[in-house]
Amino acid sequence: MPRVKRGIIALKKRIKVMRLAKGYRGARRKHIKSAREAVIHAMAYAHRDRRVRKRNFRQLWILRINAAARINGISYSRLIAGLKNAEVIINRKMLAEMAVVDPSTFAKYAEIAKQNLK
Repeated sequence: MPRVKRGIIALKKRIKVMRLAKGYRGARRKHIKSAREAVIHAMAYAHRDRRVRKRNFRQLWILRINAAARINGISYSRLIAGLKNAEVIINRKMLAEMAVVDPSTFAKYAEIAKQNLK
């Protein structure tokens, strides 16, 4: 059986990890064992935090909508329920943007919600 030399393949694997570890401090950038571990953790955190970012933005939008809704004399839950009854299809991101940028239009949506509450 011929001898298999893996030097190039192993080196390519290490280079790939070291490129991902570029910018890290100390041994995490220079030593392959530390770098590999740091890269694995970094990828896991990145995956987790992409989900967390979506969660945080939704919380922010709800907070802004609630504040604007209370200015217009209605609670957040009743605003959403009223809009759902009126069959108004608008997402929370757009409602939050309207609450900040265009309060007069948001007030119209609040009125629609008030009229369509059961």
